[in-house]
Amino acid sequence: LAEALLEQAMIGPSPNPLILSYLKYAISSQMVSYSTVLTAISKFDDFSRDLCVQSLLEIMDMFCDRLSCHGKAEECIGLCRALMSALNWLLRCAAFYADKVKETLEQVAAESQLKMCLERLEKMLGSAKNRALIHIAKLEETSSWSAVEQSLVKLGESLNSLSNSPLRSQADDCISLIKSIPTMLSVHSEQLNKTGFPTVHAVVLLEGTMNLTGETQPLVEQLMMVKRMQRIPSPLFVLEIWKACFVGLIESPEGTEELKWTAFTFLKIPQVLVKLKKYPQGEKDFTEDVNCAFEFLLKLTPLLDKADQRCNCDCTSLLLQECSKQGLLSEANMTNLITKRTADREHAPRLKSAENANIQPNPGLILRAEPTVTNILKTMDADHSKSPEGLLGVLGHMLSGKSLDLLLAAAAATGKLKSFARKFIKLEIPKVFVSPPSAKAASVRALLFDISFLMLCHVAQTYGSEVILSESSPAGEVPFFETWMLTCMPEEGKILNPDHPCFRPDSTKVESLVALLNNSSEMKLVQMKWHEACLSISAAILEILNAWENSVLTFESIQKITDNIKGKVCSMAVCAVAWLVAHVRMLGLDEREKSLQMIRQLATPLYGENTLQFYNERVVIMSSILEHMCADVLQQTATQIKFPSTGMDTIPYWNLLPPKKPIKEVLTSVFTKVLEKGWVDSRSIHIFDTLLHMGGVYWFCNNLVKELLKETRKEHTLRAVELLYAIFCLDMQQLTLTLLGHILPNLLTDSSKWHTLMDPPGKALAKLSVWCALSSYSSHNKGQASARQKKRHREDIEDYISLFPLDDTQPSKLMRLLSSNEEDANILSSPNRSMSSSLSASQLHTVSMRDPLNRVLANLFLLISSILGAKTAGTHTQFVQWFMEECVDCLEQGSRGSILQFMPFTMVSELVKVSTMSSPKIVLAITDLSLPLGRRVAAKAIAAL
Repeated sequence: LAEALLEQAMIGPSPNPLILSYLKYAISSQMVSYSTVLTAISKFDDFSRDLCVQSLLEIMDMFCDRLSCHGKAEECIGLCRALMSALNWLLRCAAFYADKVKETLEQVAAESQLKMCLERLEKMLGSAKNRALIHIAKLEETSSWSAVEQSLVKLGESLNSLSNSPLRSQADDCISLIKSIPTMLSVHSEQLNKTGFPTVHAVVLLEGTMNLTGETQPLVEQLMMVKRMQRIPSPLFVLEIWKACFVGLIESPEGTEELKWTAFTFLKIPQVLVKLKKYPQGEKDFTEDVNCAFEFLLKLTPLLDKADQRCNCDCTSLLLQECSKQGLLSEANMTNLITKRTADREHAPRLKSAENANIQPNPGLILRAEPTVTNILKTMDADHSKSPEGLLGVLGHMLSGKSLDLLLAAAAATGKLKSFARKFIKLEIPKVFVSPPSAKAASVRALLFDISFLMLCHVAQTYGSEVILSESSPAGEVPFFETWMLTCMPEEGKILNPDHPCFRPDSTKVESLVALLNNSSEMKLVQMKWHEACLSISAAILEILNAWENSVLTFESIQKITDNIKGKVCSMAVCAVAWLVAHVRMLGLDEREKSLQMIRQLATPLYGENTLQFYNERVVIMSSILEHMCADVLQQTATQIKFPSTGMDTIPYWNLLPPKKPIKEVLTSVFTKVLEKGWVDSRSIHIFDTLLHMGGVYWFCNNLVKELLKETRKEHTLRAVELLYAIFCLDMQQLTLTLLGHILPNLLTDSSKWHTLMDPPGKALAKLSVWCALSSYSSHNKGQASARQKKRHREDIEDYISLFPLDDTQPSKLMRLLSSNEEDANILSSPNRSMSSSLSASQLHTVSMRDPLNRVLANLFLLISSILGAKTAGTHTQFVQWFMEECVDCLEQGSRGSILQFMPFTMVSELVKVSTMSSPKIVLAITDLSLPLGRRVAAKAIAAL
């Protein structure tokens, strides 16, 4: 109808007023739809008839600023298309008149016509709703959009000759508005009113204290995630990373931990920044941001001075040089910064020179250790079967002083620790030596075995056993050390069974070993097969203990036996104590005496004449290994064993929990302290980790959420969220599952708890949930669980499959929760519940629902959708709204497959009814526009706004 009327009206040079009035009446009484009118107008292309064009523009005026459509989705999509063709028509019209302005005769008339066109363009593009509809049309029909782009180019060319500047600038505004349509979702503002970002700080501290050996990529991605979610400006982001490193340097416990931190700061973080540099930074140059961050850092003089004092060197300058080497800083900037810092250091408090002299600066040592690691790896690759003495020299040199820890820290920070460990394991495999074995060759062989065994134990204790385990060894041959470590080595939280078959090898070997230990005053090195001896020693010790218990052996002979065990190779003593530790745990209080005495005997080093080479160095490592092994048992049996103080540090971060306090009180008090301070320190991180182990995921998450909901001040709740997110990084996957799968559904479905979701704390909880969901989802899709999280055994999470069943035939637990307070319960849980109510983009993308995280997210969105559609509203409805707003805020643009794909399509129309969510931009953000169905849902929701 619209098309026929227009065609009739436009026959002559000027339009027919009667027929036009019919058309206007038809539009006003809604006999014809807006889309048919727009389409009809865009077919008119004889622009030379000014009056006709003018009347068409007037018709557009009737409705262009308040387009709407309440019909089916198809009609709404039709409106999008019509709007885009009308846009193209206006552009062509403007270009035509802009060309005409050049002709002097018609200049004035053409200018006024052009002005009219541009006004209509401005009016049309001025509403975000129209731009959103065009955005949908652009995705729906790319060919028409390229036509629009061509018209834009043409208009731009025609405008070049325009002298009239108001028209020119008006036209440029319109053009830039059109160009902004494809990117209308990716504009995010950065936070500018804050300078401290506790989440970045805590994530860096957590990695430095607990995950030095981890790969850098997951860390980089996690940091980028935080930067994006909290919209942190680049320079402040880099500054926060450096601040955390310096705090770590200052507060790390002495010894290994201090070296680990130094390696983390000087070797690993520059690598992390190199990877961050590769991310798109916008138009800014990343090296500028790094320079800017250092400028800020130099203002924190007390922090830098304290770090310098602790490390006894100019840390900042070393860091600057390291960054410059990695291409993160230009030469000029580096020299400028170093000069500033040197001038600043003149006024720093100095240690007395005597104290200073004996502190070797760790940063320098670590930076030198790094190339050494590479050299040692090369040396160990060479073939040493002919003359193993050279290799022994290298290893012996590694053992002295703190060089072993330095080298291990440097290897860990640069990701070489695993290959380091593999090389030692290769040494363990007994090679066939040239016969007849001479005494010298035998002692070298014994030493190589011993040193590599001790080093591997030390690595496993300092950096976690997963560093040593190989992915899969060829031909199913598991190296001796791996088998021993998995089955026989005591670690924190690992309970061993002393009667396990791995401690019961072939009895003849055991008997000969017992005889050997008992009779000979001197161990014969030549006949020994060391790995066999190490496996048999546990059974031998059991025999010897029984003999001693039954007074067959005297204390003197026991002394002689223990001297024999620890006299030549320390690894046998380590194996013996490992078994004794497991054994003591199983004994009653009165039966422990002799076993503990035996541990004491084995732990005291033997200072005889004929010990093998490097004995003192080996004893130092042995003592530290034994101390770690026995720590738990000694605490449980309240025994003291004096380990020879060997210059090795005591166990860092061990035994942190106060003895008589319930763990819930510990959790709340530590969290309160952290919240007051505003940042997490490494000691608290370790306490949280221990509590997470002890209480389990649900307990941990539930109690921390309760703490969050107690907060009532806005700035406190925000800080609490930033800190909690960082604490949840201890085990993000499991904690997210618990938070979204158990804790939120309980809060949202139990009306007695709704009052806890009031503004500041409720809004904060929504923020925390979205952050956790986003980071778990993104890291989970890349399959990155850190080794630290893999080694946790989880028994406390219910089977998600029974919690949220897949097929709709059995109503899931969640649906039953919902139906308990819903009038239309029978609709929700009826077996033939129509799919439409829960169809979401994720099903169209066929995301696997066997995965717990996907399942939990899908169910959470079903719950949210039912809350929005419910007849009663309350704080829980408000919570859902905050949750969705935060989702929109944190969205990474163009990420198909973010957590919003689990949202049922029907929810969009519910959300639009909520006042704060009823903006076209939000509808575009929450629907998956890559799917035709998603575009229809969005068009329908926006057209009805």
